[in-house]
Amino acid sequence: MAGNSNRRKREILVTSVSNASSETQASPAPRPGTPLRTLLATITGTVYLIVGTLFFSIVSILVAPIPPRGNWTNRAARMWAKGLLWSSWIRLAVSSPPAGPGRAGVSGANDRFVIMANHQSLFDIPALLAAIPGQSRFIAKRSLFQIPIFGWAMAAGGFIPVDRKDRSTAKDSFGSALDKLSRGASIVVFPEELRSLGGKVLPFRRGGFLMALKSGLPVVPVGIHGTLAVQSRRSFLIRPQTVTVNFGEAIALAGRSIRELPAITSEVRARVAALAGTECAEEDVPQ
Repeated sequence: MAGNSNRRKREILVTSVSNASSETQASPAPRPGTPLRTLLATITGTVYLIVGTLFFSIVSILVAPIPPRGNWTNRAARMWAKGLLWSSWIRLAVSSPPAGPGRAGVSGANDRFVIMANHQSLFDIPALLAAIPGQSRFIAKRSLFQIPIFGWAMAAGGFIPVDRKDRSTAKDSFGSALDKLSRGASIVVFPEELRSLGGKVLPFRRGGFLMALKSGLPVVPVGIHGTLAVQSRRSFLIRPQTVTVNFGEAIALAGRSIRELPAITSEVRARVAALAGTECAEEDVPQ
């Protein structure tokens, strides 16, 4: 009985809240973990992060050539993400709106969207990978692609590098993203670019919005809650928590012009903050 109880505690729980009617959905408050649970989660999660990442990186590279190119790598990445959450004693809850294009984006593997989420912790990435069904490609900082084996796997999987310090290369990055969208994959963007230390949503960069406007595809705002309590930017400890990924209704951009970019950016940022159960930061961050 005790063994079954422990397994249930470590189980990744994926729940679809079908009757959520707004984008101010309540997220469970982080539970303070005991020191022993934190220690165990840190040990098992860190071991998996090293061994599991190496294993699935090699698998991703090997399956990358299988057509359609990158799709099998994406499946391997989702398996890696679920394994990392499980080994870190993290429960995952996923909620989505009841109807409309946002719902289709969550449930339908053939729908393409530009997905924009807040960024608080390294665990945002496995949480999103595990929560998004169908094919998705992340825009990630270029330095990650320089890590041996892991970076090769990211490139093999169609992840898109962007250099924050060299804005002249952004055009190539977003051109690659548009190509991935045309092939049936959704694109995942963290428009803050930096991880928030205090949990509030930082100002959004406009690059992802320019890409979304050019593609004409809808933007799906996503709020992630709980990952900051799992592991902050300044800590290596992994604290067992429930992490919630809230998908909002898709925002149609077809027919809208670049002159509306400030209004679109503000609208998406406000929705992401509401879905994450937080608020927008007041301080400005240089663009």
